[in-house]
Amino acid sequence: MAPSALPTTGGVRYVPHPKISSVRCRSGCESHGRILTGGSVTIKGSGLAATKRVVFLGGSGSSDDVSVSVTPTSDSKLSVQVPYSAESGPLTAWASKKVHSDPSKSLTIVPAPPPPTSGRLAPVKGPADPGAPRFETAVSSDKAYVDSSGVKFSYRVDGGDPASVKVSVIQLPDGGAVRTWTRNGVSPGAVHSFTWNARDHHKPAPEGRYAFRMTARGQTGATAHSAADGNQRRDAFDVHGFVFPLHAKHHYGDGFGAPRAGHRHQGQDIFASCGTPIIAPRGGSVKANSYQSAAGNYVVIDGADTGYDFFFAHLRERSPLQVGDHVLTGQRIGNVGDTGDAVGCHLHFEMWTPPGWYTGGHAFDPLPFLKAWDRYS
Repeated sequence: MAPSALPTTGGVRYVPHPKISSVRCRSGCESHGRILTGGSVTIKGSGLAATKRVVFLGGSGSSDDVSVSVTPTSDSKLSVQVPYSAESGPLTAWASKKVHSDPSKSLTIVPAPPPPTSGRLAPVKGPADPGAPRFETAVSSDKAYVDSSGVKFSYRVDGGDPASVKVSVIQLPDGGAVRTWTRNGVSPGAVHSFTWNARDHHKPAPEGRYAFRMTARGQTGATAHSAADGNQRRDAFDVHGFVFPLHAKHHYGDGFGAPRAGHRHQGQDIFASCGTPIIAPRGGSVKANSYQSAAGNYVVIDGADTGYDFFFAHLRERSPLQVGDHVLTGQRIGNVGDTGDAVGCHLHFEMWTPPGWYTGGHAFDPLPFLKAWDRYS
């Protein structure tokens, strides 16, 4: 047992110490004991009724920890859904800020397949009152990137009477709304849309799976819903904080720390055909756009809300961007080239810690980031 302070009385109370004896897949179960993100697990043990949240620990360090709030109904068993951003590793049950279980055995968690997205309007199949408006919906992409031009939700109300519409972006699997729009007097037959830039109250939305949900209310009050509670596929999409800087065939060359004449390589080379578009992995502002004998044509962008600076070298020609320009995630910033001290057409890519590129930060190995972005971009 572990005590927890009670500031209103100065006393203490016991907070049961959760103990985990086993974790088994409940839904989203794959072969060889693997579990899909968006699935669920059953935790068995003791003292679980006091659990407030379950933390999926992922790998070493806390950068990939994902916390899920829970409401237990039993002291010996607890069901929890696997977040879409969870990584393989153990989990822990937390009863308070200081009281938690030991880590469970490691779970093998695999990403769920991308949500089905055609971009074409299709009739909804959610629950509806008799006489409720009929409507169609579509989402523009199965991916949305923070600080990009956004993901667009389109809809069309069918029938003869106007309807009142509410559209929300919810985070799956728990369904909490992060953004809501309303529109009254929507005329039938016309296509309307809302666009979301993957921000939650001006802050970057956490990575994971989201979905648009719509309700349409007719003049009699009869209401129709685009999807039933628990539907994780209708109008769903994945939010990512970064995108890989090349959308073309490529391969990796010399990496961080490779020997160079009088210095060490400060970035990662990515080989691709000359002229391949280079895109911003994260929106931000242009800090530099210049030429240097070794780097050739180069651009530096500070990644909004990340603390990182991104350096792109050997561009075929000077980027049309100006210092101070704001760029969006995925926006074209130049083309792969071989200017400067370069052998073969490639992008030399660097990442710098805060406060940034040659302003007190230092370059670090970007390859783990690049490979992670490469997997889903």
